[in-house]
Order: sequence, then C-alpha cells, then structure tokens
Amino acid sequence: MEKEKIWLLMVLNYLIISLTLINYSYSIESPDYRVILQLETDIEIRLYKESLWVSSVVKNPTTFEKSTKDGFHRIYQYIHGANINSSQIMITAPIVTTIFPETHASDCYVKFYLPAKYEAAPPLPKPELNLQFERWKTQCLAVRKFSGFAEDESINKEIKALVATLNKILTGKTQILEDTSAFTIAQYNASFHLSDRLNEVWLNVSGLAIEGCPPS
Repeated sequence: MEKEKIWLLMVLNYLIISLTLINYSYSIESPDYRVILQLETDIEIRLYKESLWVSSVVKNPTTFEKSTKDGFHRIYQYIHGANINSSQIMITAPIVTTIFPETHASDCYVKFYLPAKYEAAPPLPKPELNLQFERWKTQCLAVRKFSGFAEDESINKEIKALVATLNKILTGKTQILEDTSAFTIAQYNASFHLSDRLNEVWLNVSGLAIEGCPPS
C-alpha cells in the first residue's frame, strides 16, 4: 500500500511538472521565425521577421553571467512598471546578450523582445534605466542549440563550433563569413530552471547567398 502511494505521488508530481512546462512554453511569446535550411544536425538557418527589442548596455563587462544579470536587472524593472505608462509587460523568451568575443573590452548588450502588440507604440522606459529600443529588420541567423547554463567557457566553445561548421560548409565556395565579430547568446529559461535548459548562439548570416535570406 505504501509503495502504491509513493508511486502515485511520483506520477502526480511528474504530471504537474509536465503540465507546468507545457503551459510555460506555450504561453510565452517569442520572435517570429521559420527555418529555411538545416545544416548537419546541430545548426539551422532561420529567417526572423522584423521585431522590436529593448536593449540594456553593460559597460566594461567582466563575465558573461554577471553582465547578463546586470543588464537584465534594468530590463526587469522596465517590464514591471518602470515606464511612463506604469505598464506591466508579459515576459517573453529568449533573453539575448550580444557580445563581441574578439574585443574583450567592448560593451555588451542585453535585450528583451517586446510583444508584438507594442511594436507601434512601446511604453517608454524611465530615463534612469538607460534603456534603448532596437528594431531588428528581417534577417537570417545561423543558430546552434546547446544545453546547461550559458557561461563564459560554454559559450566560447559553442561560438567556435558554430563558426567551424559554417566554414566547413563554405569550403570551396566563393562565399565566406565576412563578419564574426558579434554573436548573440539566447537563453530561454529562468535561472531557477535547473534541468533541460535551452540556449542558442546566433550569428547574422544575411550576407550569404542563401535562398530565402535577404541581403545584409
């Protein structure tokens, strides 16, 4: 009898967690895209539609984790009412951080995708937050997924893997990767989400002659 109770509790706990994750994934808005090309098993080319983001600059970043935390702290205040309308903005995913690995002293930018309903007239942030709006035009991104926590060591490894795969595919062709100075790390899970985490590294490849991609 006791074993049956334990088993039922385990099943119930699993169902609750599963339903929570399902509701979480379906309720959060993300930027609109479609996959136009699959490269090997770990990389895909996505065509993202025009979107609006709010961006937080982090000066003289130290570690990736601290920079993302510091930048998102101001964005968190903005979406929780620190704007001229006192609007509460629904959380979206992913939270992205644009970094410049080859220039260690360069600033980085933490960005939050604004829900589509705010595209025409987003709530203005309070001036002391030092946030800016950034409109992304339609563009193609090369995307590599990875799990775990996004930390300096792991993101550097994933960036190198993404570039290596793209260069291998382009070997012998007239095209080359013209700009690999800026990469964006996308994080889809909250910090308290410990398992089955989803992250991605993005690189703009609109300049490559890929069918369906706009010119850079």
